[in-house]
Amino acid sequence: MQLQHIELKDLKLSPLNVRKYGSKNGDDLIPSIKANGIIQPLLVRPARGEEGASPTGKQECEGFEIIAGQRRYNACLSLSQEQDISPLPCAIMEEGDDAGAIEASLIENIQRLPMDEIDQYDAFLALTRQGKSIDDIATHFGVTETLVKQRLAIANLYTPILNAYRQDKIKPATIRLLTMASQSQQKQWFKLFKADQEPPPYNLKSWLFGGEEIPVSNALFDLKTYKGAIISDLFGEERYFADPALFWEHQSRALAEITTELQENGWQEVILLDVREKWVRWDYSDWPQEKGGQVFIEVKADGSVNIHKGLLLSKDIKRLEQQKISGIDKNSTDRPELTQPMQNYLNLHRHSAVRTELLGNQALVLRLTVAHIIAGSCLWDISADPQKASSEAITESLQSNKAESLFHKDRLKVQKLLGLETKATETIVPRKKDYEKSHDLIEIFTKLQALSDKQVISILSFIVAETLAAGSDMVELLGSLLSVDMDQYWTPDDTFFDLLRDKETINAILQDVGGKTAAEGNLTSTATVQKQIIKNFLDGTRTPQKKEWQPRYMKFPMVGYTKRKETITAVKSGKLFVELLKAT
Repeated sequence: MQLQHIELKDLKLSPLNVRKYGSKNGDDLIPSIKANGIIQPLLVRPARGEEGASPTGKQECEGFEIIAGQRRYNACLSLSQEQDISPLPCAIMEEGDDAGAIEASLIENIQRLPMDEIDQYDAFLALTRQGKSIDDIATHFGVTETLVKQRLAIANLYTPILNAYRQDKIKPATIRLLTMASQSQQKQWFKLFKADQEPPPYNLKSWLFGGEEIPVSNALFDLKTYKGAIISDLFGEERYFADPALFWEHQSRALAEITTELQENGWQEVILLDVREKWVRWDYSDWPQEKGGQVFIEVKADGSVNIHKGLLLSKDIKRLEQQKISGIDKNSTDRPELTQPMQNYLNLHRHSAVRTELLGNQALVLRLTVAHIIAGSCLWDISADPQKASSEAITESLQSNKAESLFHKDRLKVQKLLGLETKATETIVPRKKDYEKSHDLIEIFTKLQALSDKQVISILSFIVAETLAAGSDMVELLGSLLSVDMDQYWTPDDTFFDLLRDKETINAILQDVGGKTAAEGNLTSTATVQKQIIKNFLDGTRTPQKKEWQPRYMKFPMVGYTKRKETITAVKSGKLFVELLKAT
C-alpha cells in the first residue's frame, strides 16, 4: 500500500466500492471537509480499461478507482463547484492487497488522530520533537506524508494567527498561503489583519512575494547554480523563488546565452523585449530568416519566456515589397541604433569640439578654405551653422559644453579685433535667419586692412570653424585629422541618457562600462534601470571597468554598438576618407 495525494479529476467510483448501504452523497461531510480537509485517505486502485481495448490487448491505467471513500469523494465533488479542491489523500492498493483489511487498518489508525485540526498540528509537532520522522507519523496515523507536512507548516505559524484561526476569524485558504510566509511577514500580515487592512486572499500570494511571484518551473538556468532560498507551496505543486533579484540575474545570463546562440545560428536581429513589455503577434507576419526575419524574446513578469522566430512588422514587409516594385535594391530590416534626436545631440556636441580644435590649426584652415571655394559648401552662401537643436534639453546641454564656452571666448576676441558690438552669443558670420543683420562689406574690409596677416588668419580660422556644417562628413574627417579627444570637452549628461533608447545598445554600453558580468546579469532589467547602473559606474558608486570612459559615438569617425547596417551617420566619402587619413 502507498499513500499519495491524487487530483479529484483522476479519481472515479468503482463498482466494487465497499460501501453498499447508507447515504452515499456525502453532503453531511461537507462542513467537516471545509474546516479540516480530508483526514482519512480514500482507498483506491489503478483503474483499468476493458480487456483487449488497447492494441496490445493489455489493460491500461486510466486514473484510479475508489474502493472505499465514496462519500468523501462525492462531498469533494460538490465542494469543487464553489472552491478549488486540493489533491485528495489516497491509499493505493497493490496486487494481492485485501480491500477490507486495508480499510479496517486505515479506520483503526485514523481513530488515533485528533479530529480537531489545530490539535492535529499540535500532535504532529509533539511527535517530531520526540524524534519521529514525517514518514513515522504518516504511518502511525494512516495519512500521507504531504498531509503531515501541511499540518506541521500550519503548526509553525505565528501564534496570534493560529489563535485567530481557532476562532474562525481566518479562512483555511488564507492560512495555507501564510505557510509560505516568513515569520516577519506573518507578523506584518497580522498587524494589517488587526487593522482590517490585510491583502485579500486572491492577492495574498502576490503580496508575500513582493509582486514578483516567480515559479521555479520558469527558470531557464540550472537550479544548482541558484544559491538563494526556494519556497515550497505545500498545498499546491509549485515552488517559488524567494529572491526575485537573484532569479533575474541568473535568468538574464541564460537569456544572454540564448541570444548569442540565436545570432550564431544566423538570425541577424534578436530583439529582447523588456520584462512586461506588451508584444502582440498580430502586428507581425511570418518572414524567413534569409530575408532578414527577426527573433523576438518575450519575457513576462513571472519569469516565463516565449521566443518568436521568423517575424517582421507587417508595415516593414509592405515597405520592402514596395521598394522591390519600385526597383530599389534594398532589403534592410534593421532598426536604427540612434534616434533622430540622439543623432542631433551627438552631431552638435561633436561639431562644437571639432571647430574649436580647428582654430589652432591655421594651415588646415587655409586649405579647407580653398577647398570650400573650389568645391562649394552647403553653408557657403555664406552663413554660420544654425546649431539647430531638436529640443530645449539639447540646447541646454550644448550651452554647458566646455568646447562651446571656449568657442565663445574666441568669438569675443574676433569681435574685439573687428570692432564689432555683437554679443558673445551671436555669430560673427550671420545665420540665414539673420541676413538683415549682415555686416557692411566695406567697413569689414577696411578694418581687416589695419590688421596683420597673423590676425587675419586667426579671424579666417574662426569664420571657417563657425561655418562648418554640424553632422557633416567633414566634421568626421577633421575630427580624425585633428585627433580630437572628446573627453576634454564633454561628459555624459542626463540629456544623453534620456535620448538613449535602444535596449540592445544600452546593454552593450553597460558591458563597455561595467563589464560582461554586469551586462548579462541585468539583461532583462528595464532600460531605465540599466542606464542608472551605467551612471553608478560613472559616478564612482560602483567600480567601472574603464576609469576614463567615453561612448563609441564620441570617437572619430563615429562608431556604433550594434552590427546593424543602418546604425549611425556614415561618412559618404568612403575610400577617399580612408586614404586622406592614411596620407595625413
